[in-house]
Amino acid sequence: MNTACCGPGYASPAKAIKAPREKLLYTIAIYTGTGIQKPDYLATVDADPESLTYSQVIHRLEMPGIGDELHHMGWNACSSCHDDAGMARKYLLVPGVRSNNIYIVDTATDPIAPRLHMVIDGPEIKSKTNLSGPHTVHCLGSEIIISFLGDAKGEAPGGYLHLNKDFEIVGRWENSMGDIPFSYDFWYQPRHNVMVSSEWAAPNTFMPGFDLEEVGHLKYGRRLHIWDFEKRKPIETMYLGEDGLIPLEVKFLHDPDSTHGFCGAALSTNVIHFWKTKNNNWEWEKIIDVENEPHPDWPIPVPGVMSAILVSMDDKYLYLNNWLHGDMRQYDISDPHNPVLTGQVWMGGLLGKAKEVNGVEVTGGPQMYQLSLDGKRLYVTTSLFSTWDNQFYPEIRTKGGVMLMIDCDVKNGGMEINRDFVVNFGKEPNGPSRCHETRYPGGDCTSDIWL
Repeated sequence: MNTACCGPGYASPAKAIKAPREKLLYTIAIYTGTGIQKPDYLATVDADPESLTYSQVIHRLEMPGIGDELHHMGWNACSSCHDDAGMARKYLLVPGVRSNNIYIVDTATDPIAPRLHMVIDGPEIKSKTNLSGPHTVHCLGSEIIISFLGDAKGEAPGGYLHLNKDFEIVGRWENSMGDIPFSYDFWYQPRHNVMVSSEWAAPNTFMPGFDLEEVGHLKYGRRLHIWDFEKRKPIETMYLGEDGLIPLEVKFLHDPDSTHGFCGAALSTNVIHFWKTKNNNWEWEKIIDVENEPHPDWPIPVPGVMSAILVSMDDKYLYLNNWLHGDMRQYDISDPHNPVLTGQVWMGGLLGKAKEVNGVEVTGGPQMYQLSLDGKRLYVTTSLFSTWDNQFYPEIRTKGGVMLMIDCDVKNGGMEINRDFVVNFGKEPNGPSRCHETRYPGGDCTSDIWL
């Protein structure tokens, strides 16, 4: 890549795969919900196996206040502005889902020690856009859109915040929410003028904790929404029913010419495959179904709770987690209609199959994860959301979260937990914290979109 004439990111997914290996990780770490009155922070983890501090937290950037619940984050720029030499992948946008604040973090000046660049004030966002509960951050060329799960009072459906490249509030991105009842994640494919969004619940519903009865009362989502991206409005809904209870993360294949995409439904623990037909119709099918497992302390079989999915940069493998069961899985999706299970490992979970990994007790289960650009290293953390953590894994309050790395066979398929890498967030200086989403300075498998 000729950085003298090109902007951030990569000219294609194939170029991204050949990028240098990640040597630093940025991971959200939270004290919200632990009882420790300290700010949430952005942890820098050393991922260079040649370094003396490999597999350690080497810097902590604390947020200005307490109780943000940092959750997801995203870059100010990606491969969607690769042709813009005036842009750089310099800033991480780190929202607090409870505070509504959005922290703009400079990672370029000193990559090891990121610094706070500015704060977009949560009350200002509420007053100007009637939005709360920020979640997914996507670069949109030189601008940024962020999904919000609720209105200023914490009620659905939320909407989308539009920021310019200087992080000024432009307003609401969408022209209409149509009949969408809930918001959550989204992904777009500009070449097809399409965006797909998913559904969780209103902040007032999910923030106190999970109540199964509220699913039956239709307070959690079960739909995917097709958007006209240029017109910024939904045009079609795919009702998933019982096969798509709480559809969370949405991922298109990285190939910008493809319309194939996937969504993981958390509660029904299914993977939904969607695509555009030759007749320009959108269709969907259930391609993976993880069965519930019996548990002696549960009155009903335990669902897997597939809280995330991820697609490798070469579009060959799909990864999924079962947060309550405790396993990570790898599927070959060369034929997206017929996935083939090629790898599985265990860490934590309620089924008791891997209570300890690499000498560390794993509280929680595999939850958020990020894959290296070459597809060979999968970094996994164990916290989902503070109140849900406390509900299903109460010991995580005092023992903290864990980050592990899985070695992935990109040629033949297969997964193995790396024995030399473990980050125990239960040993942090201010007490045990929980680790959630991870990003790499050079981008990762969920950051970039190609125009």
